[in-house]
Amino acid sequence: MDIKNLQKKVISFRDKRDWKQFHNPKDVSLSMVLEAGEVMEHFQWKNPEEMEKHIKEHKAEIGEELADVFYWVLLMSYDLKIDLAQALIKKITTNEKKYPVRKAKGKHTKYTKIK
Repeated sequence: MDIKNLQKKVISFRDKRDWKQFHNPKDVSLSMVLEAGEVMEHFQWKNPEEMEKHIKEHKAEIGEELADVFYWVLLMSYDLKIDLAQALIKKITTNEKKYPVRKAKGKHTKYTKIK
């Protein structure tokens, strides 16, 4: 299923419940961050071995939290009339310039600090 069809499902879900009245950019973005925090909770205070085990045992729950984040991303991009696929392609192109492979490969350094 492509992004436009996913957005249609999200909007249909929202509109059937008359929730658009509550969905302004501030509150939608807050919901997105709150759901991202729920993703992060799965990994908080875990060492690499504990995370690996947790992922195997809780993959479905992590997927649900990621889906919640994606829900808000789809909804916000729809409401703001942002072509999400186009925005992503543009961002990747921008990042390719900021992080050329020859300078950034294998490094986690911010683009302003890579040489």
